[in-house]
Amino acid sequence: MNDHYLKKLDRVTAILTQLQSKPLVRAQDLAKKFEVSVRTIYRDVKTLENAGIPIIGEAGSGYSLMEGYKLPPVMFTKEEVLSFITAEKLMQKFLHESLGNHYQNAMEKVRSVLKYSDKNLIENIEKQIDVFNYHPKTEDKIQNIIPIILESIAEKKQLTLEYETVDAQVSTRTIEVVGVFFEFNYWYIMAFCTLRNDFRQFRVDRILKIFKTQNPFLQEYGQINDYRQSPNGNRTRVRLLVEKKIIGHLVNSKKYYGLVEEIEREDGIELIFETDWIKEGFPRWLITFADYAEVLEPEFLKDSLKDLIKDILKKY
Repeated sequence: MNDHYLKKLDRVTAILTQLQSKPLVRAQDLAKKFEVSVRTIYRDVKTLENAGIPIIGEAGSGYSLMEGYKLPPVMFTKEEVLSFITAEKLMQKFLHESLGNHYQNAMEKVRSVLKYSDKNLIENIEKQIDVFNYHPKTEDKIQNIIPIILESIAEKKQLTLEYETVDAQVSTRTIEVVGVFFEFNYWYIMAFCTLRNDFRQFRVDRILKIFKTQNPFLQEYGQINDYRQSPNGNRTRVRLLVEKKIIGHLVNSKKYYGLVEEIEREDGIELIFETDWIKEGFPRWLITFADYAEVLEPEFLKDSLKDLIKDILKKY
């Protein structure tokens, strides 16, 4: 069998896997994924149909497997098995606790379809891989909270929650969740808040109560990154000129404080932020490297730094 037919066999098998894992698959998406023409995908789908696979759909609309059709268990390559082991170690450290049991059950099902030799491979190597996480896990006040949030997204139903702010104030909010994300050891919700009539972030471990309502979303939403990257009316634009020798120490924290642009100049690196924490958080972070930075704007940030330094000096 020559190389052309081997590539086609691998591609046709991969297309079948895509059909098993998704409700609808477009030929254009498959062509992009496998870096071939759309006409080639049409021929590959025809090959599957000729092999007796009941595929519903046609060129231009998308393909799916006939409902109820069952295929034999998927066989994994050795490289895929090794990737499962590594991913499982990562999930044990970083997965939200409300998803832990569900993930463990899913992995047991994956292990059940492995070949005997692959099961031995896992047993021999899984104790040789570890992930060290030095941040303590946050404790949620509600069990199974992430699945509740994900269900509301899938069903497009509003959530009502009691939320405790950083200064221990509790309020009741009705929200429409755009998505969830993990950042700096915390899980967050990005949602449209009907009380504020604007988009807000909510830290999951600060939710005291949560209820899924039967009220549908009032509007359609895009992807979560569209909202995380877009500045809103509550943010303040900040420009800093930072010495190049310190920039490597700010890799993660500068994104956390709202970095939107980074410009290299002869006299340093200009960092541009859109931040929500201009009153407290941003000045306290900036003071940790203020001797290597110059505030270009806003002017009042310089006064905030001076006041903060004065308060520190009073104690020392």
